[in-house]
Amino acid sequence: MYSQPLVDAIAEAERLVTEAPHIESEADLFEGLQYLAGCISACIHLGFDYDRDHPVLQSGTGPYTKMGLDNPDTLYFGTRVQPGREYVVTGVRGTTTDLSFQMLGGEYTDNNVPPSEAAFDDRELDIADDGSFEWRVTPSAPSQLLIREVYNDWSARRGTVTVARTDTAGTAPPPLSRQLIEKRYAVAGKQLVQRVKTWLQFPQWFYLNIPVNTMVAPRLTPGGLATQYSSAGHFELNPEQALVITVPASDAPYMGFQLGSLWYISLDYINHQTSLNGTQAQVDPDGKIRIVVSDANPGVTNWCETLGHRRGYLQFRWQRLSRELTEADGPTVELLDVADVSKALPHYESNKITEDGWRARIALRQQQIANRMLG
Repeated sequence: MYSQPLVDAIAEAERLVTEAPHIESEADLFEGLQYLAGCISACIHLGFDYDRDHPVLQSGTGPYTKMGLDNPDTLYFGTRVQPGREYVVTGVRGTTTDLSFQMLGGEYTDNNVPPSEAAFDDRELDIADDGSFEWRVTPSAPSQLLIREVYNDWSARRGTVTVARTDTAGTAPPPLSRQLIEKRYAVAGKQLVQRVKTWLQFPQWFYLNIPVNTMVAPRLTPGGLATQYSSAGHFELNPEQALVITVPASDAPYMGFQLGSLWYISLDYINHQTSLNGTQAQVDPDGKIRIVVSDANPGVTNWCETLGHRRGYLQFRWQRLSRELTEADGPTVELLDVADVSKALPHYESNKITEDGWRARIALRQQQIANRMLG
């Protein structure tokens, strides 16, 4: 059976998910199985809708194919590139906050973080008056080209971007063969198992060595972009507890905060407020943003919902920076009872939100994500 390598890989990936050490409840398991389905879908797409000599930009990460603590504010695109071949990336700049490019020397695995060989944003490109741009690159080694488009305002208009290999543009791939189909099933299966293993291991290196319910000072993102800083942490809360996270409103063009599950994926950011960026977050009169992380609803605009998760990840990102960030730019974290949130917020009266106001915020998130996916 041609698909047997993929069938075997799905069974192995399911075993990895169902035996994950962090599972504490049926809800954790069901979330893992949903995550697994997204991984299967993504790996089939990456394995089959691909030709080495005729590259296209693929999205292996999105609302339904999550991995790697995916950022709710980001569209991710990528393709593999070969050494000694010229590639041309063309597009039209949208009104989103950031458009960045990165060449990775390999792939993330459960024992390797690949080096970043090049990383820059569109400020280094010549962008025409109509928003169009072109970038040509000839890799010196097998690499991954990653492109990220980042929203600080979900109502922004996304751009367009494509890639072509100049020596094969205008030609077609060879017809399908038995060897190619067998290879694609095997590759999709291998990628699936590696994907699950990698993102169960990755946070062990960068998150779980941090004291619980704290966040580190802003630092250059490990393995990330040269213009991106991040602050990471992990939470552990019972249903009556909350974190109040205070951070200065940033001069960075993009700042985003999100929660993640122990599957190292974003929580549902479409139907719940599990993330906030510089446009969505309410800023207090003293120039501070105060975010309340809890399961119970504290009745404030900057509530980030844990959705029943007792444990999970905390992440800030700042992008398109023109200066270094210091500890003063980063968050402070206070653990308290949900019942005491009102006393901990110095501007509580202006932070409060009605049930109708909250529902309107969620409806707006749903609409803006739908518009983004259709763009």
